[in-house]
Amino acid sequence: MSKQKPSLPKGMRDFGPVEMARRNFIFTTIRDTFRLFGYEQLETPAMENLSTLTGKYGEEGDQLLFKVLNSGEFLKKVTDTAFKSGEGSVLPLLAEKGLRYDLTVPFARYVVMHQNEISFPFKRFQMQPVWRADRPQKGRYREFYQCDADVVGTDSLICEAEIIGMIKRVFAAFGLTDYRIHLNNRKILSGIAEVAGAAGKETELCVAIDKLDKIGQERVVDELRQQGFSPAALAALTPVLAHSERGNEEWLDFLREYLGNSALGTRGLDEIGEVLDFLSDLGEDTSFLKLDPVLARGLSYYTGAIFEVKVAGVGIGSVSGGGRYDNLTGVFGLPGISGVGFSFGVDRLYDVLDALGLFPEVQNEGTRVMLAHFGAEERKQAVRYLAAFRKAGITAEVYPDLAKIKKQFTYADKKNIPYVAILGTEELASDTLSLKNMGTGQQETLSLEKAISRLEG
Repeated sequence: MSKQKPSLPKGMRDFGPVEMARRNFIFTTIRDTFRLFGYEQLETPAMENLSTLTGKYGEEGDQLLFKVLNSGEFLKKVTDTAFKSGEGSVLPLLAEKGLRYDLTVPFARYVVMHQNEISFPFKRFQMQPVWRADRPQKGRYREFYQCDADVVGTDSLICEAEIIGMIKRVFAAFGLTDYRIHLNNRKILSGIAEVAGAAGKETELCVAIDKLDKIGQERVVDELRQQGFSPAALAALTPVLAHSERGNEEWLDFLREYLGNSALGTRGLDEIGEVLDFLSDLGEDTSFLKLDPVLARGLSYYTGAIFEVKVAGVGIGSVSGGGRYDNLTGVFGLPGISGVGFSFGVDRLYDVLDALGLFPEVQNEGTRVMLAHFGAEERKQAVRYLAAFRKAGITAEVYPDLAKIKKQFTYADKKNIPYVAILGTEELASDTLSLKNMGTGQQETLSLEKAISRLEG
């Protein structure tokens, strides 16, 4: 039997101890902010029924769902008739479940199933992996973590302002200063479609202009033309698609006039204004906020405010985003529940902080002290000391094998263990240990109690 070279599926990654220490730094920072703002944590399963997931992310999103094959002899259920009828008839016979695509739809399902136990407004956060059958590229993976915070059961725009405040607080903790929170409202996009004489084509408009940054204005216009937008509609869209670098006030002035005949679009502008007022009341600086009328975000369930965060100078796309959805739970039988939420993309944040050198230097989550020994008796004493270190809450390990002291030090050095406690014949006789600081090279002989005190300090 030939040996198989181990490999990973594309878009999947391993994380070693250093990466995990850095990722935990990100998780802890975000979790602390979520809790500060009154959000409670919950988790949902990796797998959901496909009936829960499909139809919630738009046509393109549905195609990116990872399906899970039914267990057992499922192929027996696929008849010739079903096979000839196409994918729509075959898929339900092969797969009834899928890996979650995001955390928002499973959250909506949770709210409906537990509606009698929940106190509304309900503020929750989740920090779990999601999966998308996307084409892997820089900053885009098939398995990645999201850190979501949502509040449901209120339509107050205070929630939007607080979300922007949470993003700002997390970025400040990371040392990120050169970033923009792009803000728009789906009602503005609907109003733009109305003004262009393309009412009812909001979805096609959003899907196309969501690609504006990636493929450029000319190709977006081509896509809209293929979707049936008339020359007159395309001409009416030109002032918006040109996406000139207007400031926030300039955009507001332009849109007030442009959307003057659209009640829905004007309402979207009013909501933007209310969010800005709440930010002012919260004492938040809005210089990092950019009104962006062509921000669409591809997910079809957004109905109000939408936002996306991009960090300058790294070329890694958005690292956070979200928006308001007025009736996401309606598809699960609980209509009229408004919600708003957002997500941090942990993997992209990791790449951003790594590229900008913003991870803290000290991130050793591993062993603080390793006990090294010169022989079997010394090792026996080291094991006794090991228990005392751990009882004091100090992460510790003993080198398990009887080996040359140089090999033991090499092991500690490779693991970046900051202290090595050495036990030789003299230390054994005097009931002490020699504690060496691996960074400075300084070494001193101490009693066990003093060594514990030194490492606790």
